[in-house]
Amino acid sequence: MLKRKLYDYLLKWKEKDRSSRKPLVIKGSRQVGKTTIVREFAGKNYENVVYIDFRKMKGLRGAFSGDFDIDSIVAQLTARMPEVKVVPGKTVFIFDEVQDCNNARASLKYFHLDGRYDVICTGSMLGIKGYNRDETDNKRGVPVGFEEIVTMHPLDFEEFLWAYGITDEAIAIARECFEKRKQIPQSLHETFLELFRYYICVGGMPEVVIAFLENKDINAAYAVQQQILAEYKSDFGAHIDSKGEILYDRSLRQKILECFNSIPAQLAKENKKFQYSIMNKNAKGREYKEPLEWLEDAGIIAKCHNLSLLQMPLSAYKEETIFKVYFQDCGLLMGMLDPGTAGLVVSGDISIFKGAVYENVIADAFCKTGRTLYYFSKNSNLEIDFVTFWNGHTTIIEVKAKSGDSKSAKTVLSDDRNDVEKCIKFTAQNIGEAGQILTLPYYLVFLVAY
Repeated sequence: MLKRKLYDYLLKWKEKDRSSRKPLVIKGSRQVGKTTIVREFAGKNYENVVYIDFRKMKGLRGAFSGDFDIDSIVAQLTARMPEVKVVPGKTVFIFDEVQDCNNARASLKYFHLDGRYDVICTGSMLGIKGYNRDETDNKRGVPVGFEEIVTMHPLDFEEFLWAYGITDEAIAIARECFEKRKQIPQSLHETFLELFRYYICVGGMPEVVIAFLENKDINAAYAVQQQILAEYKSDFGAHIDSKGEILYDRSLRQKILECFNSIPAQLAKENKKFQYSIMNKNAKGREYKEPLEWLEDAGIIAKCHNLSLLQMPLSAYKEETIFKVYFQDCGLLMGMLDPGTAGLVVSGDISIFKGAVYENVIADAFCKTGRTLYYFSKNSNLEIDFVTFWNGHTTIIEVKAKSGDSKSAKTVLSDDRNDVEKCIKFTAQNIGEAGQILTLPYYLVFLVAY
């Protein structure tokens, strides 16, 4: 079983006083490990677990169609699930794929007010607008204020290190060196750099990681990535129809596919700004607004918006129509590329794919901590890969193939009109600091992201 950071979150949630322990809703794209970790946690921390998958167990949706009387709901569920046992204070209900039963989610308010049972929900389509169109579902709304929401992501690099068997002591050395701005011992630096290249190729999808770790086989990981990509594509344009069945909006599905399939080509450009013409020379932005939102809401991609000014608050200067698109799992990008690409990355060819692979893994790391992505491009000669607020300051981020010149960074830092205090330059080099520029090896991004 893979060690995941969300498990500690679940433990802290359960330690809360019952009156303040709201039902938990775990969002996240498919295959990130939501169901696995919840069932593992429930099995270890509750005497009784009632697991309901609303996609597979459609007949149980009816238990939530009447009044939200908890005794009535429990009676109906146990009548249809004779194998389960329900004891107040010792039972957790798991509502898997809860987006397929709106009323189950609406009932969370009443489970919380009742207070006798814990509830954990998971869903891979929870963020997608208009997903559930089931007219037999009374659509009594999301229980605002009566649920706690958390997003689960694929494994970050630290979780990958745990899975690989790297000790906490080794990670602690890297963390201490980062905090004290001193170089990591060279042998450890080289080990982490090698493992980070593996991580770029494998990504953080649990099934892919497990496939890779079995024999340290990148090709085995690639094969699983192909399966996951196929499953993702099979979901495009899906919704619950008026009869509670899954149907597909064919027009929307086609446009989602066009957007999705274009991303490698978008990232291969020198100017990685998303261009609709790559999909279709006559394409209009308004035609692809909803498909891109679908991919973003599903947790598959993340937009990185350009800023008109480098001033706080960054969100006030976001240019809505100018953005790049990155995958929220670096492994999915690798799965979209030719199989031989992984060999180039593992061999240390940092410039491969015009550096887009390394940019994507940095964007991926920021997404995993919930950061909003921004970049800054003023003209053809000045572009900053990422802009964020870190360590109390507006900070620019550059991703370099080697040491890099940092010409754009120096221009920005010398301009008094900007609020920028610091530049972090990610390279293959060890830790170093000169003035306002902090050089870090790529693999330490999991520390910067927090």
